[in-house]
Amino acid sequence: MKSGTHSPPPFLRTAATDPIPEAARPLVMVLSSLLLTACATVGPDYLEPPPLDIGSGWTLPLARESGSADLSQWWAALDDPILDRLMATALARNLDLRQAAARIDEARAVRDRVAGEALPTVAVGASVNRRRQSGNGPLPIGTIPGLDATQTIHDVGFDAAWELDLFGARRRALEGAGARLEATEAEAQGVRMRIVAEVARTWFTAVGARHELQTRQATLDTLQKTLELVRARHALGDASAADVEAAYAQWTAVNALLPEIEARQRAAVLGLGVLLGEPPERELALLDSPLASSTLRALPIGQRADMLRRRPDVLAAERRLAASSADVGVATAELFPRLSIGVGGGFQALSTGDWFDGSSSRFSILPLISWRLFDGGRVRAEIRAREAGLQQAALAYEQAVLTALGDAERALGDYHAGLNTLGRHVMALAAARNSHAHAAQRYAAGDSALVEVLAAQRSLHEAETAVVRAHANAAVQLVALYKALGGGWEAPPEPLEEISLQPPAGISRSPAGLE
Repeated sequence: MKSGTHSPPPFLRTAATDPIPEAARPLVMVLSSLLLTACATVGPDYLEPPPLDIGSGWTLPLARESGSADLSQWWAALDDPILDRLMATALARNLDLRQAAARIDEARAVRDRVAGEALPTVAVGASVNRRRQSGNGPLPIGTIPGLDATQTIHDVGFDAAWELDLFGARRRALEGAGARLEATEAEAQGVRMRIVAEVARTWFTAVGARHELQTRQATLDTLQKTLELVRARHALGDASAADVEAAYAQWTAVNALLPEIEARQRAAVLGLGVLLGEPPERELALLDSPLASSTLRALPIGQRADMLRRRPDVLAAERRLAASSADVGVATAELFPRLSIGVGGGFQALSTGDWFDGSSSRFSILPLISWRLFDGGRVRAEIRAREAGLQQAALAYEQAVLTALGDAERALGDYHAGLNTLGRHVMALAAARNSHAHAAQRYAAGDSALVEVLAAQRSLHEAETAVVRAHANAAVQLVALYKALGGGWEAPPEPLEEISLQPPAGISRSPAGLE
């Protein structure tokens, strides 16, 4: 708006209808000066979380050799198209994720409401009041010449109110609401990370059960052949009844494992349906589909500080720390005076034709200063409570950092051990294959009995089962590792957009002091 005089509308240009009466102008000038000069914001200025000691790096060689990597869609590197499809469906339809999105909308609405509280409120209204004055009252209107006892009053106007944010209570409130919105968004990303991990874990459980079922069935077939051979030898007198019972006991022991494995696979597939936001039976067709094991790869995991900046629980704790800091400022502002201004104006007349007549206008301005000089110490007690809440938030942030470090280190150790176990079972499988090959050669040359070949074949199947189970366990441990590292979501490239009132400059949008 250009400086200088402002021309009022035609119906307000007379002296009688000046919107600011002459007597009120000094007061308006004083209030305007207060508005322009009052820019204090009480309470602590939050710039960054407290620096924490996070150590010098990962404790395992597996991690020390790793560089940075994009973990937002880590499952894509496993070369599993079925897993890719399951992830896409879950991220689009999972009900926990949709609830998290609704919580973000709620937090954003709260932030917008707090922002709106810092702005003036304006209400307009119009009324028609038909009334009759008593002729026997203290002021007998009907007996005064020119005044009727029955009147119709037409009124139209506006009322406005504004509480000036002299000491930053509104600014601190908006700062806190914005930080809580960001914390809610970080928690929603934590839900996404959890769903991604749960889908992958459930899928690997189903795949592992499927392959274990196949190897157990192969072992059972071998034991069946062994049992038939021992029975045939017993009929010829070459084997005792104890040999038959021992072979039968081995067959029944493996046969008893199959129902549990089948139930485990079915339960995992039913769980996938729920995770995808669909009825449990949605993915039952996977029970009969050909499945392939995912390729386990040791991807780079980045540095410790990178992991902490990626973990949604750490980000949420840091944002709640910022919100608690703003709460202290809101409580502290109650120690100082509050200034509010009420303005009203409009037109009132007995006839609508006289509405815009200069003598029909009305105007009022009501400044109000309030100051809680004595309240029994309630304000200072509230400040102490907010400061205690700030201390709790700082400790919660520190706890979130330490928990994240502990989760990541444990997951690294488990995955390292899982890969080591898998490697050793692969070596055992290679030895079992060699043993079976030698047994088959000796049997073909007539140097050994068939029972020795079947025993070697049974050992081979057991080794294959051990590899399958170790591979499934390592895959689940890999999922736990990426979950601990904060993988499964992508951080926004820019800070969240602020509206209306800006928080103090320098507020960090990601955990600082972690280098």
